[in-house]
Amino acid sequence: MSKRHSVLVTGAGGEIGTGLIQRLSNENAFDIIGLDLKGLDPELAGLCTSSYTGDVLDTDLVPRLFLDHQIEAVFHLAAMLSSSGERNPERAFDVNVGGTMNLLKNAAEQARYLEANIRFIFPSTIAVYGLPDLSTKKRAAKVRENDFLNPITMYGVNKLSCEHLGYYYTHHYSALSEKRSQWHVDFRALRFPGLISAHTLPSGGTSDYIPEMLYAAVAGKPYTCFARPDTRIPLMTMPDAVESILRIFSAPFESLGRTVYNVGAFAPSAEEVENLLTEVLSGADISYEVNESRQAFLDTWPEDVDDSAAQADWGHAPQHKFKEAFAEYLIPALTGTQTEPTHL
Repeated sequence: MSKRHSVLVTGAGGEIGTGLIQRLSNENAFDIIGLDLKGLDPELAGLCTSSYTGDVLDTDLVPRLFLDHQIEAVFHLAAMLSSSGERNPERAFDVNVGGTMNLLKNAAEQARYLEANIRFIFPSTIAVYGLPDLSTKKRAAKVRENDFLNPITMYGVNKLSCEHLGYYYTHHYSALSEKRSQWHVDFRALRFPGLISAHTLPSGGTSDYIPEMLYAAVAGKPYTCFARPDTRIPLMTMPDAVESILRIFSAPFESLGRTVYNVGAFAPSAEEVENLLTEVLSGADISYEVNESRQAFLDTWPEDVDDSAAQADWGHAPQHKFKEAFAEYLIPALTGTQTEPTHL
C-alpha cells in the first residue's frame, strides 16, 4: 500500500479550499489537515483527517500542526481579499504577508526535520499587475508574468510580496541560513484570474461582479453591476482552478522553469456576460452603477494573461472556455437544466 501524504490546507472553508479538499479526498492518498479562521462546515470537516479553527499568524498553533501531523505539503489559501484589504490595509498585510511568512518559516524547519522538500502551493492573483491606463491595457492584450508588476491595491502588493518570499525560501534561504540544508521549501504559485464557482457564493473580491451577476440572474433578482459594461478581465471556473492546483502540485521540480505562473481560461467583458445571461435566463435583469474605486482596480488588471509557460511546463489545460463554462457547468449546476454552448 502506498504511503498517504499529510497536507495542510489553510483557508480550508473558502471557495478554493472547499473544492480542493473535495478533490484531495477523492484521491484517497492524503491525510488532509484543514485550518480556517472559522469552524469548517461538518460535511467538509468530515473529509479532513483533522480540522482546526485558528489563525495562520498563530506562532503556537502553526508549528504544532507541522509537528503533530508530519506535514509534507502546504496549500496556503487563507487571505484577506481585495475589498476588505483596502478597508484595513494594516490587517491585510499582517494576514497575507505575515501569515505566509509564518507558514514558510515552519515549512523550512519541517524540510530539515523530515529531510525532504516541502511543496508549498500558493494562489496569487492578477491583482499583482498594475497597468497604467486603459490604452496600455488594450495594447498589452495577454500579459506575461514579468510585465507591469506595479499593483495599486494592498491585496496585490501583499501577493507580490509573498511571491518574492516564496522564491527566496525556495532558492536562497537554505544556502544563506546558518541552518544550511539540502532540503528546502518548494514554492509554487499560480496567478489566478477571477474565479467562478457554481457551489460557493462570491466572497467580496473585486472580480466578483461576474459571479454576482450570474447568481442574481439565476435567482431572478435584479443586479446592479459595479463595473463598466466594457470591463474585461480573465476568468476561470473553480473546477479548472482546482485542477490547475493539483497539476502544478504534481509536477516534478525539474520541469518547472519558474516559481510563479499565470493561469487563465477566458476573458469576456461584463456586457458579454450580461448578453449571455439575458439570452439564456429569463430572470436576468442587469444594470450598471460604477463604483469608481473598484473600477480603478479593475482597470489596472490585464484584459487577459499569457499562460503559455504553465501550458508548457506542467500541462495547464482548462476544460471550460467562455460559453462552455456557463452552458456546461455554471448554469446547469445552479438551475438543474442543461444548455447547449452553440445556442449561447
